[in-house]
Amino acid sequence: MTALKWIERMLFGVGLSLAAWCAFVMGEAAYTQRMEPPPPPPLTITQTLPGDDGSTRPAPVAPAPGTWVGRLVAPSIDLTTTVLEGSDDATLRRGSGHIEDTPLPGQNGNVGIAGHRDTIFRPLRDIKVGDPLDLTTRDKVYHYRVASTSIVSPSDVYVLDPTAEPTLTLVTCYPFEFIGHAPRRFIVAARLVDEETRGAGTAGEAGKAGGEKTAVVTRDR
Repeated sequence: MTALKWIERMLFGVGLSLAAWCAFVMGEAAYTQRMEPPPPPPLTITQTLPGDDGSTRPAPVAPAPGTWVGRLVAPSIDLTTTVLEGSDDATLRRGSGHIEDTPLPGQNGNVGIAGHRDTIFRPLRDIKVGDPLDLTTRDKVYHYRVASTSIVSPSDVYVLDPTAEPTLTLVTCYPFEFIGHAPRRFIVAARLVDEETRGAGTAGEAGKAGGEKTAVVTRDR
């Protein structure tokens, strides 16, 4: 009887520990999803000296793993998510993740963002060609429009190949209702259609520019 009581208490303790861990993970994810874009950097005036062609300017510094990169909103499917740097399990447990070795938002090429199909990216099952996607960074808001969706195998990494035009690629597992490790990947490819500079000194509202629109660059839709 003593042994049974000991086993019962041990199982009860394990259950409490698992419940506490689940509560911590859910709380951490909820906190991450509520993170707002930080204020835009202050406006600075740069003086260009004669003969300076800009070739010696340093490249943008990549953010540290797990840190804030942007805020992704797909209004047509009610998706809003914080984008963190990295696509490892710990990062994707908290939010969506900028895929390593793809350009950062604002850089030329194919920006890759990953998310779990059963949490953050579950609404992607309803995305359609032509739907808008907005990606807010500290200094700009990038407006994309979905150009295509596709289903590929995990080995089809060509979907993240560099592109000549600014592109956003969202990656999640597929099928959405699959139990266990899903065997395929659902891909959303979107083209940049315009961008806005966020007004300096304003924190911004999720999914919006969050500040005064000081510059707009419009591209062919």
